Amino acid sequence: MTKLHEIVDMSVMKAYTFHAVIVIIKMMLMSPLTGYLRMKNRAFANPEDAVAFGKGEAAQKYLRTDPYVERVRRLHRNDLENIIPYLFIAFFYSFTGVSETTALMHFRIFTAARLFHTIAYLLPLPQPSRGLGFGVGIAVTFSMIFQLMWNGLDLL
Repeated sequence: MTKLHEIVDMSVMKAYTFHAVIVIIKMMLMSPLTGYLRMKNRAFANPEDAVAFGKGEAAQKYLRTDPYVERVRRLHRNDLENIIPYLFIAFFYSFTGVSETTALMHFRIFTAARLFHTIAYLLPLPQPSRGLGFGVGIAVTFSMIFQLMWNGLDLL
């Protein structure tokens, strides 16, 4: 039986791990940011959360949506729709014998695109800023999918 480091370029796996951790942390930060904005703007989705600011009718006024909270929630949902598939695809892609240079290019561009997308969403920057961040990230993921399918066939 061969050892993993004989099959996989460990520098590719290290690069994958580094960039995966960055986008995972970024994605995870959206939850506390949503909570912070809910508290700051007193905009709650659940009655038990609004009770801290009043009882009965007084609490009802805090059961509302807030545009800033909803913006962060949409950003978080977009992260879930894009980062989770990237994590799986990039992981499997790392096992196809891809060169470190090519893998780093994919990982860096995806990470930069998602960070830019977040900045464009939170500020907000005028379109097509956010769309470009999204589009570049999804293009990188599809590039890895195509390479995974093409190169992965050799592994069967």
